[in-house]
Amino acid sequence: MILLKALLLSLMLCGQGIASEAVLTEIAARLAKTPIVQGDFHQQKHLKILHKPLISMGTFTYDQNKGVIWKTLTPVVSLLLVNESKLLTGQGEQAVPAAFGKVFKAMLGGDISALTDGFEITGTNQKTSWQLELTPKDDMLKKVISTMVLSGDTELRELEIREAGGNVTLITFTNIKHPEQLTGEQEADFERLSP
Repeated sequence: MILLKALLLSLMLCGQGIASEAVLTEIAARLAKTPIVQGDFHQQKHLKILHKPLISMGTFTYDQNKGVIWKTLTPVVSLLLVNESKLLTGQGEQAVPAAFGKVFKAMLGGDISALTDGFEITGTNQKTSWQLELTPKDDMLKKVISTMVLSGDTELRELEIREAGGNVTLITFTNIKHPEQLTGEQEADFERLSP
């Protein structure tokens, strides 16, 4: 949870990247942009003090108007619901900055230009894949995250977060779909975020 908050904070900070605007424009043009994105995630957290990574798996749902459902299924079932003003977990509700929703739109909704905020960015766009490396500019954030690497094709496929302390989190996104509407269960989850 702390890592997720650090990631979101990092993506909300202001500033301009150094990747050429043409490369970012090309990558943005490749990304699928639909109102709903859903799929599976596989997360490996490599801690310096452990020989084996901590592994979790689950599903995510992004709705451009309602927010994000991040549902961990293994090893422990948990639910994280996020919209532009709320973060809801099993531990309760927390207020979040309005820019919070912008982060998920950037990552899951194909709005790559929003990722230029707060980072120096280098990137490559090749025929079948792209990759961006984001280095935070903010000194406080640099104490938590050294770099983030995003890669994909027409979708964000992988996010690697390298922490300043040496820990690394790798999240892989698979089975990505773009349904026309939410399921009843997803609607019920988002309803919990309503005022």
